[in-house]
Amino acid sequence: MRVDTTDLEDVLVFRPEPFRDDRGVFTRTFDVRVGERVGVRSADFVQDSQSRSVFGVIRGMHGRAGRGEAKLVRCAHGAVHDVLVDIRKESPTFGAQQAFTLDDVDFAHLYVPPGFLHGFQALTAVADVCYRIDREHDPAEDIAVAYDDPDLAIAWPLPVTVISARDAAAGTWAALVDSL
Repeated sequence: MRVDTTDLEDVLVFRPEPFRDDRGVFTRTFDVRVGERVGVRSADFVQDSQSRSVFGVIRGMHGRAGRGEAKLVRCAHGAVHDVLVDIRKESPTFGAQQAFTLDDVDFAHLYVPPGFLHGFQALTAVADVCYRIDREHDPAEDIAVAYDDPDLAIAWPLPVTVISARDAAAGTWAALVDSL
């Protein structure tokens, strides 16, 4: 398993080496030794979650207030266009965004440190996204910015088919920056 850095400070991409044969595919989804070499400890994660989305659905842009939330994100089935935005005011990449394709072909995982907005769009008929999270969910700490906020200008690859009521009512990037 290889680990790559990204354009966003502290964000990592874990790249497994899937074994493929006539039966299908086998891959590691996490390796404790590899994670610890780059400061990502399996013992720090307290919750595993999974979402299933249909083609064109956008989930995001979500984050956590307070001390934030670290997560390891992968697409177990299908493919998603995954987007991160740095909301750490002290970070040299504050306000920067980067997009990644996560899919069930190369099985890449994103390590998202605390202090990021995260969202994705399903690129396939069905997309299952798995998260390992380092804190229990507290709805009082949820923050969200509209997926179509003009200041962020995220380039979603497909027309939006469905968003949640919560995401439709999400705030603006400007309001979030003012609150930080």
